[in-house]
Amino acid sequence: MRLFLDTANIDHIRHGVQLGVITGVTTNPSLVSKEGKVDYKRLVQEICSIVPGPVSTEVLSQDVAGMVAEARQIAAWAENVVVKIPASLEGVEATHQLAREGIRVNFTLCFSVNQALLAAAAGATFVSPFVGRLDDIGENGMRLVGDIVEVFKKYPDSIKTQVIAASIRHPHHCVQAAEAGAQIATVPHQVLIQMIRHPLTDIGVSRFMEDWRKVMGEGKNT
Repeated sequence: MRLFLDTANIDHIRHGVQLGVITGVTTNPSLVSKEGKVDYKRLVQEICSIVPGPVSTEVLSQDVAGMVAEARQIAAWAENVVVKIPASLEGVEATHQLAREGIRVNFTLCFSVNQALLAAAAGATFVSPFVGRLDDIGENGMRLVGDIVEVFKKYPDSIKTQVIAASIRHPHHCVQAAEAGAQIATVPHQVLIQMIRHPLTDIGVSRFMEDWRKVMGEGKNT
């Protein structure tokens, strides 16, 4: 399973890529707004220059013509741009048009297998089921990821759409996404950091260093 960062923060993106574990980025209007007043195009292009893989950025239009026109502009910003299209009726049609033009689409805000099936049929490169938002309303978000993966597996010759486990809230979500067979999990920077940390590791390193200092201290006294 590949890891993407779900952010528009340049420092966090540089750090993730430097670690060697981040191969893509997903953004949305909410994440961009957290970075303050920015030049949206320039920000996306900077992210694309840092990240080796896909960088998903979302259209703001809600009608088909507007989505398609906006997506064409965004797709020209960089070779590794992927356009996020919402899981609406208009989004399905826009995805179909864009896929025929060779523009990669991340079908986002997906909350059902039906929506995922329509995304695949329309030619989306990625589909993003939102785990945390389903959990927030008492549903099982990760079960949806698993259900989509299992359905897609039944049609390997006709469905090439990859599943991105999105709206990840904690490290265990990443484990569950991997177990469910998602090709990608897109995580906040904080969750990425939490994935490597474990109290027993910290205790072990501390003990090793303490023992080493004792050995070195005794060696100096002999």
